[in-house]
Amino acid sequence: MRTRAKILPGFLAFCLVASLGAAEAQDIKPRSIKVSYGTAADHPFGLGVNKFVELVTKKTDGKFTVRGYPNGQLGAEVPSISSAQGGVLEMTVTSTSSVVGVVKEFALFDMPFLFASEEADALLDGPVGNELLDKLPGKGLIGLCYWESGFRNISNSRRPVRRLEDIQGLKVRTIQNPVFLDTINALGANAVPMPFTELYTALESKALDGQEGPYTTILTSKINEVQQHLSPTQHIYGAVVVIVSKRFWDQLSGDERQVLKSSCTEARDYERAISREMSPKSLAELKQKGMVFTEIAPDEMARMRAKVKPVVEKYAKEIGETLMAQAQAEIEKSRQQK
Repeated sequence: MRTRAKILPGFLAFCLVASLGAAEAQDIKPRSIKVSYGTAADHPFGLGVNKFVELVTKKTDGKFTVRGYPNGQLGAEVPSISSAQGGVLEMTVTSTSSVVGVVKEFALFDMPFLFASEEADALLDGPVGNELLDKLPGKGLIGLCYWESGFRNISNSRRPVRRLEDIQGLKVRTIQNPVFLDTINALGANAVPMPFTELYTALESKALDGQEGPYTTILTSKINEVQQHLSPTQHIYGAVVVIVSKRFWDQLSGDERQVLKSSCTEARDYERAISREMSPKSLAELKQKGMVFTEIAPDEMARMRAKVKPVVEKYAKEIGETLMAQAQAEIEKSRQQK
C-alpha cells in the first residue's frame, strides 16, 4: 500500500503533463503576425490566408495572433516585399512576378504559355521551385510555399479580342515585371506597368484601355464595372509565393517555424483547389454581369504563341540554360504522367 501511495502522485503528475496542449509542449511564444496581400478578401488569396490563420491559431493554441490585410492596405506587392525585407512586415502573399526584382530567376514562372496548372504544381513544389526558394534568405526573405492566382486573360473597354490584330495599340496594364512588359508588347499592345492597387481608377478614368489578369481577380476586384470585353488569352500562369521576413523568421524557434511551414502547405492545397473551382464560376458570373466574352480560335492562339517566342528565348538566357532545362524536364515528366 505504501508503494502505491508513493506511485500515485507521480502518476497524476504524468497525466497532467500529458494532457497539456501541443503548443504548451512545444517551444511556442505569443507572437503577432501581419499578412499583407493585394486582392479582395473574397479572392482565393484571402480565403487561403483565412485558412492559414485558422491552422496557425489551432497549432499554437492561439499563441500566434495572425491577421490578414487585403486590398494592399499595407502596400502593393513590391513595397510589401521591401517591408518584409526591412522587418516592418512579418508576411506577404505576392505573385512570384513581383519577386523578380529581388531574385531574377523567378522570371522562370512568368514565361508565356509555359504550362498547364497541374504541370505548374509539379514544377513549383519540386526541386526547381525549392531551388528558387533557397535563393530568398540571402535577400532577407523566407519563402514558405507556393500558391496560385490562375491564368491571366486580357480585358479591355474598346473592342472584342478574337485575333492577334485586335490587341494592337491597346494600352494594357501589367505587373511591374520585364517578362510581362515584353510579353504584352510582343502581342502588339502598349504595356503599362502599374501597381494593382491603382488599376481600377486608371481603367475607370480611361487612362488605360485594358488589363490582364485571372477571371477571379477580375470579378472580386470589380474590374468588370470598368471593362466590357474579355478574351481567354491564358498567356501567363499566375504563380504566387508566401513570404516571411527573415528578420522575423530569425526570432522564431524550430517549432514555430515548423508551424508556419506546415500551415502554409496545408493552406496551399486548399487555396489552389478554391482557385480552380472559382475560376469557371467567376467567368460565368462575369458574363452574367454583362462582360462580352470572345473566344479565340486555336490557330489564333498559335499565332500569339509564335509572337512571344522571342520573349521566351530572351529570358531563358537571363534565367540560365541549366535552370530552364530542369524546368522543361519537370514539365515533360508531368505531362507523361497524365
